[in-house]
Amino acid sequence: MRVLLITVGKLKQGPERDLAERYRERFDDTGRKIGFRGITIHELTESRARDTATRMAEEGAAIAALIPEKAVLVTLDERGDNIDSAAFAGHLGRWRDDSADAAFVIGGADGLSPELRRKAKVRLAFGQATWPHQFVRVMLLEQLYRATTILSGHPYHRV
Repeated sequence: MRVLLITVGKLKQGPERDLAERYRERFDDTGRKIGFRGITIHELTESRARDTATRMAEEGAAIAALIPEKAVLVTLDERGDNIDSAAFAGHLGRWRDDSADAAFVIGGADGLSPELRRKAKVRLAFGQATWPHQFVRVMLLEQLYRATTILSGHPYHRV
């Protein structure tokens, strides 16, 4: 199973990028042993359009072009569902078992286009608070790593 992470905006050098990379490497190591082929990260440049609707549409089109046809679309959305780590791991495990790829999408400052939100199989939120995009990326990568540890019975995840 391939996992894609598509983000609008780029992480600059610094502690957030280092932490994101650490969790991506951990996911790759643990996940490879249980049927995951690693994480491919696509960082898109933010649209420079003057109005919000045009920015969202341009970013949405760029995102959609990167999503494989049969991939499960998961959007990170403050209006999404709050699920615990075990449920998240359950989703990931089912998609792996169904030989489906998963595309996780983090939108730009204006959010995701309505079309992408409608197409999402799962909409995730990390609580009701609004988080900076770089934190959301780190939290998502940590949850992906945690999911592989849950699926493999590794002691990282403790209840």
